[in-house]
Amino acid sequence: MAQKSWQLSRRELIRGGGAALALPLLNGMSWGRAAAGKDLPKRMVVSYISYGVYEPKSEKGAHHDWSWWPCKDPGPLTFNKSAAPFEPLKDSVSYLRGLDHAGGYALGGHSSGDVFATGADMVNKEKTNNISIDQLAAKVNGHKTRYASLVMGTEGGTGSYGNCKTLSHYGPGRPIPSLHKPQDIFNRIFKPYAGKSIEEVRAELKREASVLDLMLENSKSMKNRLGKDDQGKLDEYLESIRALEQRVERTSKWTQTPLPEVDSKGLKLDAPLRDPVDYTRCMYDLLYLALQTDSTRYASFMLESESSTQNEVGKFASFALGYSGQTHDIAHKRPHESGLWDNWRAQQHAYFLKRLRDTKEGDGNMLDRTVVLWGSSHPHGSHDTKNYPIHLAGGNALGFKHGKLHAFEGNKKVPLANLFVSMLNAVDVPTEKFADSTGKMTEVLA
Repeated sequence: MAQKSWQLSRRELIRGGGAALALPLLNGMSWGRAAAGKDLPKRMVVSYISYGVYEPKSEKGAHHDWSWWPCKDPGPLTFNKSAAPFEPLKDSVSYLRGLDHAGGYALGGHSSGDVFATGADMVNKEKTNNISIDQLAAKVNGHKTRYASLVMGTEGGTGSYGNCKTLSHYGPGRPIPSLHKPQDIFNRIFKPYAGKSIEEVRAELKREASVLDLMLENSKSMKNRLGKDDQGKLDEYLESIRALEQRVERTSKWTQTPLPEVDSKGLKLDAPLRDPVDYTRCMYDLLYLALQTDSTRYASFMLESESSTQNEVGKFASFALGYSGQTHDIAHKRPHESGLWDNWRAQQHAYFLKRLRDTKEGDGNMLDRTVVLWGSSHPHGSHDTKNYPIHLAGGNALGFKHGKLHAFEGNKKVPLANLFVSMLNAVDVPTEKFADSTGKMTEVLA
């Protein structure tokens, strides 16, 4: 369909600068909407909470008001006090009970976060962690955006085996450091050239590419003179150089596309960890902006690690609820506060989901085209590593249906990785098998 003189293209507005950002589809952009609808972004977010959730036993068959699970029986959702923040999102959320990663069974409760997004069996089958769901998606479709993925966490870095600080992994033995400083995240996404002109950036990238080419050439000529073990180490080294080379090529390509203009005045980029509401919501705001400007389509966010006891993140619950003690204590020593803490975390996540839902996109909204996994692989205060608390949201336009509590228990038991297969397929990453999956999870599909 030909574009009429009064109609606008999304690219025209972005090139126009000002405060255009990467706008949702306007009426003036409606030409070719039927065709353009197929090209709207398909996004995926994986988010993690640590130290388990409150799952008290109900008395006399009644469901506990402060259980993390919103209702007792599988079927249409009703919302107790703990899950109340999600009630306005009822048609866009599901709870999934009975799911887990068999690869995490042999890990301790405080280590199981390592495999939440990978499903790897690092104890019995795999020496190191494997690729995470977000990075598999980024590997296939990450070239469509300026950044293949966004990896965030409240503590930053990678951590170590059994004490990870990131959900994301490129593949065997290659964790991706999470970003945790709001100002740094904003600068990296929206001001990546650090005040340099495009010409200066391109010149630097060209020099870097030349150096990498020379390194590759020299390394390859050395390979035939090495023993088998050294050749393996060299292959790993060459893979790292190739990854850098791809990054340079990618950055060079995107210097041809104007950066989205984002006003940071409404963002609390200096929010301290001692103010967990401002800090957490600023992180969610940055995640929202990265998706809304189509800077990336895949992201992970580790809100706490399973060992947040040596820093202020470990006191988030104390700062938020006003009691003295570590957040870790809520899972083991402070059951009275556990429900309040779960409700606080639900408020922050619901804030993010509502921002997506309230942003129009095409004939729907951003949440309709963003599937968001939220949960933990440390479900109980007893350090049990089975039956994770899992919450799924969004993706209504990607084939998901919501509004129910699903129970995958007894003869209905399936791996959590089945959900991963369905999520990957929904964002155009053709996948038949992920970790220990046995198929798709049709129960959550329309």
